[in-house]
Amino acid sequence: MSPMIFSLLLFILTYVLMLAFPKYRPIIALTSAAIFIISGMMPLGEALSNMDSWNVLLMIAGTMGTVSLMIESKMPALLADLLIERVPNVKWAIVTLSLFAGIVSAFIDNVATVLMIAPIALEIAKKFKINPVGMIIAIAVSSNLQGAATLVGDTTSILLGQQAGMDFLDFFVYNGNPGIFFAVELGAIISAIILLFIFKKENGKVESGERTVVKDYVPTVLMVGTVVLLIVASIFPNKPAITNGLICVVLMVIGVVYDCIKKKDFKASLKVLKDIDYDTILLLFGLFIVVGGIEKQGVVSAIANLFTKIGGGNLFVIYSIVVWMSVLLSAFIDNIPYTATMLPVMAGIAHSMGVDPTVLYFGLLSGATLGGNLTPIGASANITGIGILRKEGYEVKNSDFLKIGIPFTFAAIIPAYIYIWIFYGV
Repeated sequence: MSPMIFSLLLFILTYVLMLAFPKYRPIIALTSAAIFIISGMMPLGEALSNMDSWNVLLMIAGTMGTVSLMIESKMPALLADLLIERVPNVKWAIVTLSLFAGIVSAFIDNVATVLMIAPIALEIAKKFKINPVGMIIAIAVSSNLQGAATLVGDTTSILLGQQAGMDFLDFFVYNGNPGIFFAVELGAIISAIILLFIFKKENGKVESGERTVVKDYVPTVLMVGTVVLLIVASIFPNKPAITNGLICVVLMVIGVVYDCIKKKDFKASLKVLKDIDYDTILLLFGLFIVVGGIEKQGVVSAIANLFTKIGGGNLFVIYSIVVWMSVLLSAFIDNIPYTATMLPVMAGIAHSMGVDPTVLYFGLLSGATLGGNLTPIGASANITGIGILRKEGYEVKNSDFLKIGIPFTFAAIIPAYIYIWIFYGV
């Protein structure tokens, strides 16, 4: 059996097992990663030297720590109170919170958004004694959707900016046409309507009580500082790949040191470190190695070549294949290495056909980003949201996720698919 076939079969087995045994996903992913390394299909040095992967993991860990401090300060509880005061019922609270998460996610990493917004949802759920599973899933998929709206919204957007030489404003207006930002927002509006329908039975009245008093505003300042620095960092070209991760970790460390000094107790830092979801980090660490392994063995490239052959030189057919195959594939594999691999392929296809690659770039980004919402493991934001629920004692079944993720995904991707072709394909 060739290494490529073996790696593909191992990859499929890994994801089947993770879907079948959600409680053991980190162990399954790490075991599969170990097999890739031991077999030589993914050299250990190469796996550990991937700075893009370390960047994502450090961003998650750093943000989790800062969010832990922010939760302790009672800021999420206050935001929950402010939201409750302005919505008529639980249904609108869920949709409003999802839209808010989307807005935040357009400017910072999707995982960081979930980590910041989920505590607000949990506070609302506690106040009204409702199950928070649907709320957290809605926040996660909304965050994942809006990641494609701006240059700084997601790692995949940053990759597109590097490939196509786009700056921040190009996502709003590009080559004289409305940019991908508006395609994403069109999908966001329609998917919000879908969420209203999904949660139509959540009509419990929202009654505001006494507002929560925030104990300390420093953690909130650190979180806002994280957002600002991530945006500023995106402006500078050729920065180290690990920059965003270092920003998140450094600000977390500042928060921990401040907390220890304030409480005059070094052990205060242990609570912050304990609140980091190591299961999620280990799961993503394993997946990065697994996906890197199948990429190294030529599986992703073989799929890319298949796109071109099936397309037969017709741009609309190739565009459609790119979008819908990206939706399907990113439902099961991490969209960061997939997007990084496919962007040069899109450029090659466009060059061979003598056409502008923008329609293929935007189609790839929209499909790869939105497709992650089809399954619980299709996007880091989904994995993080489920991890938060697990820590709170809630088990998330695949059916819980799919009944929200599937209609949400198609409500968002179909209008974006049409929009991108109208403005960049015709």
